[in-house]
Amino acid sequence: MVPKLAIIVPTLNERGNISLVYERVKSILAHEAWELIFVDDDSSDGTCNAILEIAAKDSRVRMIQRINRKGLSSACIEGMLSSCAPMLAVMDADLQHDVTLLPLMLEALNDDGLDIAIGSRYMFGGGTGEWHPFRIFASRTATRLSKIFIKNNITDPMSGFFMLRRTCFLQVVPSLSGRGFKILLDILTSNKKFCTKEFPYQFGKRTVGESKLDTLVGLEFFLLIVEKILGRFIPLNFLLFISVGSFGALLHLSILYVMLEDSYNFVSAQSSATFFAMTINFFLNNLTTYRSVRLKGKSVFIGLLSFYTICGVGAFTNVQVAAHLYELDVSWWGAGIIGAAIGAVWNYAVTSTFTWKLV
Repeated sequence: MVPKLAIIVPTLNERGNISLVYERVKSILAHEAWELIFVDDDSSDGTCNAILEIAAKDSRVRMIQRINRKGLSSACIEGMLSSCAPMLAVMDADLQHDVTLLPLMLEALNDDGLDIAIGSRYMFGGGTGEWHPFRIFASRTATRLSKIFIKNNITDPMSGFFMLRRTCFLQVVPSLSGRGFKILLDILTSNKKFCTKEFPYQFGKRTVGESKLDTLVGLEFFLLIVEKILGRFIPLNFLLFISVGSFGALLHLSILYVMLEDSYNFVSAQSSATFFAMTINFFLNNLTTYRSVRLKGKSVFIGLLSFYTICGVGAFTNVQVAAHLYELDVSWWGAGIIGAAIGAVWNYAVTSTFTWKLV
């Protein structure tokens, strides 16, 4: 029987919550045709085994296991694309979302002709539970900023708990960035004409496992907004790569200046500055530009060597092209900019193909 509703649950080290999510969904949706799709980002705690144990007993439970791919939004997209159910819901595995709202959301989508039903923490009757004051401030600030980019008067566009029609999802999926944690915001900014309805709920307390939020979540929110604005013109990862490279160039010049002031010869100072800047660039790119596939463990060392090699070739190409253009009477600054641009494109294209795809 074709399921009427697919519930997509992205997971990363949530072994202790899997059976709880399954039992809760099975109980709440006892009279509905549903399927539960876990999308796991290669958890290290046995989450996949826990899912497979349930799937072996109940064919309504499925798993997508992703290797060398990370990210909540992209996991949700893959999960929704894997289902033929006419209604798609997204919720976390930590049971902080109120599962009892699922039947109400489904009824609203069936009867009211809505496009998206959203669980809201900020409308009357909702709440953030026991959040730290700083998290409340950060969330509310991001919510206010996100409203600039959507026309709907939605109280919680940053919600991670929602349900939508599959036809609506298919309309926007080519435009989704799949970046970061806020898949709903991605959907809402991709089509601002969707008809929505919010349902208040109290954000629950995690009882098993650890939160996946970290200090870079704010950066990912900012990057999502930038990508929705500029992504159609310039790849966001390229902008990040160039930004990191610009910081590296300033760092390079600073080190070069200090070493020359300390009476080091130019070759030694230039070599040291180049080596240090390239090293910093690698780690910053690993942390930001390629965060979803960032290298860890021994892979960091292999990636760093690859980065040195590729950027070394880029630097050589930069110098050769700039020197040739200068000989052709191109101004020194024009030749320098063109050389640097060619080197930057080379470094980005080749490192994204090899350095961050070696493992």
